[in-house]
Amino acid sequence: METSKPLKLSGFLFVPNVQELAKQSPAEVPARYIRTDQEPLTNVSSMCTMDQTVPVIDLQKLLSPDPVIGDFESERLHSACKEWGFFQVYISHSNYNCFFNLPMNEKKKFWQEEGDMEGFGQAFVQSEEQKLDWGDMFFIQTLPRHLRKPRLFPKLPLPLRETIDSYSLELSKLSMTLLELMGKALRIEARVMEELFEDGRLSMKVNYYPPCPQPEHVIGLTPHSDAGGLTILLQLNEVDGLQIRKDKLWVPIKPLPDAFVVNIGDILEMMSNGIYRSVEHRATINSTKERLSVATFHSPKLDREIGPIPSMMTLETPALFRKIVYKDYLKKFFSGKLDGKSFLDSMRIVEGDEDNIPRV
Repeated sequence: METSKPLKLSGFLFVPNVQELAKQSPAEVPARYIRTDQEPLTNVSSMCTMDQTVPVIDLQKLLSPDPVIGDFESERLHSACKEWGFFQVYISHSNYNCFFNLPMNEKKKFWQEEGDMEGFGQAFVQSEEQKLDWGDMFFIQTLPRHLRKPRLFPKLPLPLRETIDSYSLELSKLSMTLLELMGKALRIEARVMEELFEDGRLSMKVNYYPPCPQPEHVIGLTPHSDAGGLTILLQLNEVDGLQIRKDKLWVPIKPLPDAFVVNIGDILEMMSNGIYRSVEHRATINSTKERLSVATFHSPKLDREIGPIPSMMTLETPALFRKIVYKDYLKKFFSGKLDGKSFLDSMRIVEGDEDNIPRV
């Protein structure tokens, strides 16, 4: 069992609550939220044909006892992970209560503490001069249960606790199913995915993006790729905002009813030795409507070593990434700012590195 000793991360600075700021209906956005450091939001693809949109995978077909149906859908999953790094998967799910209906005095009880990103606030804020995202989050570790913070989970309103508990178990099962199917598609040895991710860490990030009078000047979530293994996103209302980078353009993702949006994390790109791709994504803001979503991240245990799986390396395809213990990986990742795929790039093996020799 993984110990309950908390993982100390770089301290994230206190930031104003954007939801409360938006309630004041400012005519102009405060300067700290004006994102001149980001590329213009107009660089968006107009993709609209069926073969140019994020693939939709049917879980029932993936698990079909008919090998023809199952193999065909498995190949579609494999292709989506290689070519897009994102896909949507049909599965019925329950409703999810929103954290952000809590009054401000209740939220303050669950604010982030120094060296801990769990609670209300923002992540990756390292300086008072740093530009900020136009959005709030509530981040919490949900599984394994013994890693839940006593200052957070037990003190949440009972309906929220029950929802988190049941939803986390559902998402853990879904994530493991998808990971095992990906392992088969990659022709990885049996149980490798299970040994890496079973009883791993599941965390949840509830996102709230208030409307903004100048949406063209702000960003809801800075472009980045996810540090974990697999991310499963549930859109809580019908307001678009998620975009992914493909072919140097930003492609809008329109979540389908009764579907989750799933994306590959940096760890899976490392483990597959670059076959599966983590993809840069961002969140944009609406001028009149709020947007809410819940992202669930599935990662290995802290003591697991991550890096290319041996069967993914040959003399023709040597290791592209260095090995590292996941705990050390997380500490390094959270010590900086979000910046595209720059952190994953820092894990790449440079030409001439002796670790580039495949283990065969």
